[in-house]
Amino acid sequence: MDLHRRALLLGTAATAAALAMPAMAAPLGNYGLDATLLGVRPGTDEQTARLQRAIDQAARSRVPLLLSPGLYRAGDLKLPAGAQLLGVRGATRLALTRGPSLLSSEGSDSITLSGLTFEGGNIALPQNIGLLNLTAVKGLRIADCTVLNANGNAIALAGCDGDISRNTVTGAADNALYCVDSKGLVISANTIRGAGNGGIRVWQGAKRHDGTIVADNTIEDIESRGGGTGQNGNAVNVFRAADVIVRNNIIRRCAFTAVRSNGANNIQIIGNNCAVMKETAMYAEFDFEGAVVADNVIDTAENGIAITNFNNGGRLSTVHGNLVRNVGVRRPDNPPEGAGLGISIEAETAVTGNTVETAPNIGIRAGWGPYLRNVSIGGNVVRNAGYGIAVSVVRGAGDAAITGNVLIGARLGAIVGMEWTKTVTGDLIKDGASTYPQLTIANNQAR
Repeated sequence: MDLHRRALLLGTAATAAALAMPAMAAPLGNYGLDATLLGVRPGTDEQTARLQRAIDQAARSRVPLLLSPGLYRAGDLKLPAGAQLLGVRGATRLALTRGPSLLSSEGSDSITLSGLTFEGGNIALPQNIGLLNLTAVKGLRIADCTVLNANGNAIALAGCDGDISRNTVTGAADNALYCVDSKGLVISANTIRGAGNGGIRVWQGAKRHDGTIVADNTIEDIESRGGGTGQNGNAVNVFRAADVIVRNNIIRRCAFTAVRSNGANNIQIIGNNCAVMKETAMYAEFDFEGAVVADNVIDTAENGIAITNFNNGGRLSTVHGNLVRNVGVRRPDNPPEGAGLGISIEAETAVTGNTVETAPNIGIRAGWGPYLRNVSIGGNVVRNAGYGIAVSVVRGAGDAAITGNVLIGARLGAIVGMEWTKTVTGDLIKDGASTYPQLTIANNQAR
């Protein structure tokens, strides 16, 4: 080998080594603190004190704390501002030893939890407290984590903003996500299975703007262990929280409802796919103004969609492009009166372009007693119903326009007038509605 060639090879090797050395020798603190170097060890020993010191040190430096694979037994850990805990997804596990929670934070900012498994071990948690319990946290991020067997709420957030995404929550005794007084949370692409009372609750203490987005989640097997008439047993429950969007979620097997909105103004319930609801699949109810229920698929529920409680201020909605099929009694031990309704509405509502199939009671119902005002029902298809469309005609009931609908196989009548649950007219497609000047019935087809 000649001198020039040898020098070139040596120079190349030296350059490569020089480039590699800084990356290999760089202080780990540039990227995060290795918890093992701070005395934190996975295993059977309780690690609360060591973990807390490591969390505090990493947060002061505003760098992540890196947790190796293994089991860390701890409880009542506090997350200061800037705390970031990163683990190996599916391999780094934190198990609760004492409460009131496993991790908590209050009034902090920029909290991040990623790649961690949190195990509640069915240790009882205080009411409304979560295994992960965060209050007034700005810039919260919980991503790619798993929460198992929380004996209470799995994740409880109060007055927080941030992003809760791509997590798996299984076996929560109360709620998987309990969010109160939120400020524009994004709750997306999570998988929730087997919650005792609720999947995702978005609540406000008083009626006001919330702005949370609940999107692309899978929610299954929600029970109603706390009982009641609808406050439990829902996949997504929005209460008093305005301007919330619930879209493109897959929801299966709930004791009550897929999406239940109560007193929540300007809610959008869009593009969700729901099956096997033991009560009404979708609600906008009580003192709300403004609801969009569009492009949802509902297959197998006690009732399909209800826009209701005009007597308590519930009004102003659109119900468009939904597919509702196979509604009927889902609680045979305690069947409710009136099960088997496809779509039910009351005030300032347009019902357009929906398809309802197999509704043994009523395909589309307009009004309940005197609670009917300014309703338009047009361009819908109803197939295999008891009554195709039923409209309230009691004294005091308001206006309704029923036009351009296709009604197939309505065995009891295509369009009828009702006083509460009693049918008081013949088929208004055949007989006309001249007796009821508040009704416009035109261009409908029935066979």
